[in-house]
Amino acid sequence: MRVKKSVLALWLGLAFVIGGLGTYVIIEFTLLQEQEDLTNQSTRTTNDEMLADLAESISLPKVSQAFALIQENYIEEISEEDLVEGAVRGMLASLDDPYSEYMDQETMEQFNEQIESSFEGIGAEVSMVDDRVTIVAPIKDSPAEKAGLRPNDQVLTIDGESVEGLDLLEAVGKIRGEKGSEVTIEIQRPGLSDPIEFTLVRDTIPLETVYADIEEVGDNKAGVIQITSFSEQTAERFQEELESLESEGIDGLVIDVRGNPGGLLDVTEDILKLFVTSDQPFMQIADNEDNKQRFFSDLEEPKDYPISVLIDEGSASASEILAISLYETIDAELIGRNSFGKGTVQQTVPMGDGSTIKLTILKWLSPEGNSIHEIGVKPTIEVDQPDYYYISPIQLEETLAYDESDPNIELAQIMLEGLGYKVDRKDGYFSKQTEQAIKSYQTDQDTKVSGVLDQETADLLLTDIIEKIRNEADDLQKEKALEVLFE
Repeated sequence: MRVKKSVLALWLGLAFVIGGLGTYVIIEFTLLQEQEDLTNQSTRTTNDEMLADLAESISLPKVSQAFALIQENYIEEISEEDLVEGAVRGMLASLDDPYSEYMDQETMEQFNEQIESSFEGIGAEVSMVDDRVTIVAPIKDSPAEKAGLRPNDQVLTIDGESVEGLDLLEAVGKIRGEKGSEVTIEIQRPGLSDPIEFTLVRDTIPLETVYADIEEVGDNKAGVIQITSFSEQTAERFQEELESLESEGIDGLVIDVRGNPGGLLDVTEDILKLFVTSDQPFMQIADNEDNKQRFFSDLEEPKDYPISVLIDEGSASASEILAISLYETIDAELIGRNSFGKGTVQQTVPMGDGSTIKLTILKWLSPEGNSIHEIGVKPTIEVDQPDYYYISPIQLEETLAYDESDPNIELAQIMLEGLGYKVDRKDGYFSKQTEQAIKSYQTDQDTKVSGVLDQETADLLLTDIIEKIRNEADDLQKEKALEVLFE
């Protein structure tokens, strides 16, 4: 059955206007997307009213003419559904907004399944940055984190096929897969001239988002709460852990949102309401006409202990809201590195057929009205981690030995030092001391002791150094965050 041209023009017109509003989507490899939307019943009612108003006012004869021209004259057969889908995608692409995205019915079904339970993939939040599929942050305890993928890694190929020309959803679709299956990803890491290849085994990605502990700092007890993302249960879990820590008599609190790519806006608000008193806003939002709305809590009494927040380049969106709000309202110290810089709020707009467009409808501002979009949150105390925290995998075409120079030798020297082996230099020259350090490492690993850097030794070094990082050894940022609590 053919669709009436007037009806189709209206449908495409609605899509055009909605798409023209713009969207901003950050999607991870497993399609665990940010839910920074206001999807309550009143919002859905507003959507229906908006669509109804548009239906009475839109006329796009050019779109309907193009549709009719293709349908009646194109040499190959093409369905009306494919034309409609292509039109919507094309309109979004015309925005030149790397974060604008249309999710068809199949994608939405997959997405809804995954936000309701655990999911399978490699576990890395990604975004489009400068037209490149770019990692925002790997998820804690995921294959991506264990393999050593890092924020700002740019994906070049997936299983040997270039991602050039793919949109974010298409790239995500190529990386998704069943638990136990492998995917090979080639990435370009800032600061390195050569690409790096990772082969990852897909797994079930954990959904726990809150981890808490107590650290002894002299005579003081500091609570540490790590938030890995802001999902539906995060605020409730955070409050549970906070109350537990407070019952233990903590004297200070560190909130760790490093590598946290964001999530639900209202969850972030619920957490901020636990700390920011009612006499000041904890956040502002502004629409496309710069009309501002301030948000307040009902909290009457502030916490009686100091708070510091850990951030890094993988802290995005909701993480940045939390950090800058606590800084501007309760003078929390921000420790680490400059954050990602995502300062917009999204709303999902159902298209009536199971598909969805996600729209940027607002920008969020700090309590003082500052925007961090594309700028990020600057730490009050900048702290880098040890060199080995930023190491890259070693990929050798041939073994390297004494008296040679190569960038891969420098990487090995950094890892050896990080693992406690004595090296006399970290400049890429294969010295006698480097040879001895490799021999000592190979002896400890119960592998062939050659004193040369081969791929087996390089892989063992990387495995050990990643494990050390995951165990938070030499975490200078965390140490500083704890230190400043009681200065």
